[in-house]
Amino acid sequence: MRTDHQEAVRKTEKKSFFCHTILAQTVPILLVILCSVWIKGQSGPDFSILADKAFQKLYQNPDDCINYSQSLLISDQNPEHRIVLQNIISQAYAMKGDYIQSVNIYSQKEDSREKESLSYFLQAAGDYNLADQYQNLDLYSQSQRIISGLLADHKLLKGDNPRMNVITAKLYQLQALNFGINRNYNQALENLSKSDQYLGFNNQENRILEMENKVFRASFLMRLNKLEEAKYLLESTIVLAEKNTDYYFIQALAYENLSRYYFLKENYGTAVEILEKALSRIENLPYNSLKAKIYESLSKNYFALHHDEKYHQYNKLYTELRTKLDSSTKEGIRYIVKLVETNQNNNLEFQKQKQLNKVSLISGGFLIIILGLLIYFLMLKNSNKDLKKQSDFFEKQKNQEEPAVQNLSRETSATDKTTEKDPHKISKEKEDEILQKLEDWEKQQRYLDKSMTISALSSQMGVNTKYLSEVINNSKGKNFNAYINELRINHIARLLRTDPVYLNYKVSYLAEYSGFSSHSAFTTVFKSVTGMSPNAYIQEISKSRTL
Repeated sequence: MRTDHQEAVRKTEKKSFFCHTILAQTVPILLVILCSVWIKGQSGPDFSILADKAFQKLYQNPDDCINYSQSLLISDQNPEHRIVLQNIISQAYAMKGDYIQSVNIYSQKEDSREKESLSYFLQAAGDYNLADQYQNLDLYSQSQRIISGLLADHKLLKGDNPRMNVITAKLYQLQALNFGINRNYNQALENLSKSDQYLGFNNQENRILEMENKVFRASFLMRLNKLEEAKYLLESTIVLAEKNTDYYFIQALAYENLSRYYFLKENYGTAVEILEKALSRIENLPYNSLKAKIYESLSKNYFALHHDEKYHQYNKLYTELRTKLDSSTKEGIRYIVKLVETNQNNNLEFQKQKQLNKVSLISGGFLIIILGLLIYFLMLKNSNKDLKKQSDFFEKQKNQEEPAVQNLSRETSATDKTTEKDPHKISKEKEDEILQKLEDWEKQQRYLDKSMTISALSSQMGVNTKYLSEVINNSKGKNFNAYINELRINHIARLLRTDPVYLNYKVSYLAEYSGFSSHSAFTTVFKSVTGMSPNAYIQEISKSRTL
């Protein structure tokens, strides 16, 4: 059954913005030319020419564009070049109505770790591309959230950078479409005017954007019942588009919009003629989304003309293609939702890892500071110990003029007390005998012998090694090695202090002279006894002699 003219108009209004979404699908590709110009300085002049050719093919035949761009991807390993080419391929699939492949190509460059290493320009282009993907799939609120966030960035709106200006122009264009879909036509027109303000460069990319903005503006004006103004814009746009004879997509799009003027004027015959022109431009090309819109408009006009055969012909074509596109849209929505969820999880994990790294870095810094302070205090403590040793040693050196017998007497007295306290120790008589022999041994300076050991000394004294060790431990307060090493250090230190000749000897000679087997052992023991190195001690003695 046939319906009246009002029902046809109502159906037209219901689908009126389908063409806007089709137009929006092409917008991100226009980033290619400007992006390639920017990259030109980094990687040579050839890529801008190749990218421009890929961009041209997008409006001539999406399949040719995909094949050509993929061939460039094989040979070009520049990461930013590849992003530009993937944007083109993604949008070519969207113009075909293959939203699954469009999202799939887009997803290949979505990595939160890689994204942070990109320039601000390419990051903004990537965010815009995601907003456009959402609009292709009728997810307008998600698209608008991204657009609003980008347009809130003053860095993007400065207007002093050509490559950023083209992104800004496209963002306002995409936002105009979102307002149009929500029937806020005045705000849609305002955003198109803002978009035009960023198109100040006379190149092919800007001319295409200007033509698209005119088509959008005419569509919104028709919604506001400004039909004649809309007609003028569309006719002037068609004149411009026809000059570029191979821009089939834009030509068909402009004709399809103009047909709606005649439909609203109830001049269905002229509307059909114009739609046939639109279809002739893309009939053999895979612009399926736009083609479906033309089939729909033809079926409505033939329905209004009561031409049943043509109505059923185009209605069938529209229904079949629309069903295919709807299925692709549903799959694309499921795909992009899963993709965004995965990317968000990856980004959260990435940010979490960055935060952990930051915390680790700060903690490591504090740990280094704490360790540094600890080392400083330990060094200060050791320095104080060395100063105490130095003070005690010099004091002891001053008191060395006191007869050795008195020292021995004091040591013997202490030993007496120890012996009296412990009856199981060596007898006092035996201990006194050993102490006397030690005193004689010290006077003879036999401790300077390198081969001197406690076994050799006990053999020389005719004393049991165990008894000798016990007497040394009790009377000297140290084992044999510490005892003989201290004797050697005291001896050489006394010579350095009393005989200037020794101040001119090398440390290695002093070590050998005093009975040490190596320079390093001598230096270590010398510092442990005196609190300073041999060189430092020599410098101190030399200073005191010059005063």
